[in-house]
Amino acid sequence: MTVREVVSSDGTPIVYRTFGHESARPLVLLHGWAQSSRCWGDRVLGDLARTFRVIAVDLRGHGYSGAPQGGYDNSQNWAADVHAVLDAEHADNAVLLGWSYGGLVICDYLAVHGSAKVAGVVLVGAITSIGRGEKGGKVGAAMRAAIPAAMSEKPREAIAALSSFGAALTGPPEGKGAVSQALFGASLSTAPHVRSALFDRAAGNDDLLRGLEIPVLLLHGTADSVVDISAARHAESLLPHASTSYWDGVDHGPFVEDPARFVAEVTEFVESVDT
Repeated sequence: MTVREVVSSDGTPIVYRTFGHESARPLVLLHGWAQSSRCWGDRVLGDLARTFRVIAVDLRGHGYSGAPQGGYDNSQNWAADVHAVLDAEHADNAVLLGWSYGGLVICDYLAVHGSAKVAGVVLVGAITSIGRGEKGGKVGAAMRAAIPAAMSEKPREAIAALSSFGAALTGPPEGKGAVSQALFGASLSTAPHVRSALFDRAAGNDDLLRGLEIPVLLLHGTADSVVDISAARHAESLLPHASTSYWDGVDHGPFVEDPARFVAEVTEFVESVDT
């Protein structure tokens, strides 16, 4: 594993970790709201790195990346972040995998830079749009219940709201205490102004999805309480080259609930994508 840093177009440092052989197919992992590249867990990262060159990014405002005071409502910034990483890694024919908010970041990138460097996309419990009335951004009950307290600077309010996410991210909690605490810690360590700013934007990407000529895998739990299953079904209705894997009864963290199945399905999809 190697830790690297690149500077995005607005001067924000973006930190990412690489795993696997340099000559392998690039698989770029983009995490969700108030998380970091560590959300994937050592097992998933290690297993994927046996086959691919895994590039796990800390989004701006998260993990070890820079956290500017503003600019989170600008799609160009998110696009530039991904572009900077791909460029630094000479990652052509990459597959982009986005969980939750990471799906929106992928759309930001594709809207600005197109798919010339991208061979395929995996959307995991992901949103593709954001803002009032956007079907691709519909959130579930757990997310609705946490807003706005999850963005609060008051510790008591934020801790209570963010801790309620535990079961949504992990599924049944038995045997997952360490994982649950790590995910909670990442959420709490994401600055309140970042947690708030990520929702203070509007972006519709339905036309982008309609015209996307690369294969996309939609992987979504049917019981997702953070990003409603209807967001995935909406994307499926628009994408011309979509395949789906709907996990019955699974919540927002499929890779936490069943890492082996997650790695197997992602691997199968990425290996099916033309180079």
